[in-house]
Amino acid sequence: MLRYDYFCPANQRTVEVRHSMTDDVADWADLCRRAEIDLGDTPPDSPVERLISGGYVFTSKKSDDQGSFDYCCSRGACGCN
Repeated sequence: MLRYDYFCPANQRTVEVRHSMTDDVADWADLCRRAEIDLGDTPPDSPVERLISGGYVFTSKKSDDQGSFDYCCSRGACGCN
């Protein structure tokens, strides 16, 4: 299962849920059901938008003369750069 962020313009909330690549989240009610959160005052049929989220790009750097490699994220967030 992959993680996706969805934004609801009706209430300005962003919610993260897990689902397969082939699943679609229909509306706020569907999103709340999947995230196991309360609907609140937002109309259940309010549309939601899947956000484009960044991923990690993995690159390899040669670490020694024997040809083994260390793997690190290209953003340096893990402290590898």
